[in-house]
Amino acid sequence: MLIFLARRLAYMLATMLVLSVVVFGLLEVSPGNVATKVLGPYSTMEQRELWMENNGYNRPMVERYVVWLGNFATGDLGQSVKYKIPVSELLAPRLWNTAVLGFAVFVVMVPLSLSLGVLAGMKEGSFQDRSITVFSIVTTSVPEFASAVLLSAVFVFWLGWLPGTSGMADGFNLIELILPALVLILYDFGYVARMTRASMAEVMTTHYIRTAILKGLPYNVVIRKHALRNALIAPFTVIMLQINWLLSGVIVVEYFFAYKGFGAIVLEASLNQDIFVIEACAMVAAFVAVGTQTIADIGYTYLNPRIRFS
Repeated sequence: MLIFLARRLAYMLATMLVLSVVVFGLLEVSPGNVATKVLGPYSTMEQRELWMENNGYNRPMVERYVVWLGNFATGDLGQSVKYKIPVSELLAPRLWNTAVLGFAVFVVMVPLSLSLGVLAGMKEGSFQDRSITVFSIVTTSVPEFASAVLLSAVFVFWLGWLPGTSGMADGFNLIELILPALVLILYDFGYVARMTRASMAEVMTTHYIRTAILKGLPYNVVIRKHALRNALIAPFTVIMLQINWLLSGVIVVEYFFAYKGFGAIVLEASLNQDIFVIEACAMVAAFVAVGTQTIADIGYTYLNPRIRFS
């Protein structure tokens, strides 16, 4: 098991190293472009050359990459061009806000989607299965921007129960978190539920499940102790992938509700060509993507111990 963990961590570090080369190559390979983004399009050539000299951009590319990577490893992410503060100070609260939103979504979405998916897969083709399937497809087919408008029209303008923005101007407010979380739950739970349903339906047709039922084991015991564990392997992968989506794929929701999260700062940095913020966001997103997949690989070994020996 220790060898398995060491191998997965080595893969994670190697992948991060490759991704860092890609990010550096895309954003830092041309010092002139970096200087232009930092100083602005109306800066003179002399100002750009002076900035590059003062910031070490005239050094060899390999040396620049090593220094750049070392700065990232130590938390020195540069300074935001727009906000004029260290990127780490700007990024930390945004990451925390998105983590809070993601946690609220996962607390509701994961149990709901797994439960409905298991219920649908237990009785494939039944009215129960078809009802859950139709509901899942309908909610997943509606994009976030459409459901955000619809829910705002109902709960903000018609009923007046919830605020229309989630800026958290007066500190954390659970009420302001409801609408953005609800939009993400409605969009995402159907996808996970469908994956769970397909996995559960496949497991229910296997020989060992049929044998357990024919031997007279109680149906709930067959589901909990024999079917559920194997059926969770595929949904577990999908759930781990949703962490990446909740980190950087919720730009529309965060922007619509003025929620100051990671997705919103990615959009702001892109619109303002805030290059050091873009670099930091890219590396953070890559780290989360690689880290969640590493966790998924480790989780497989507990859901199916045979995987660790393959």
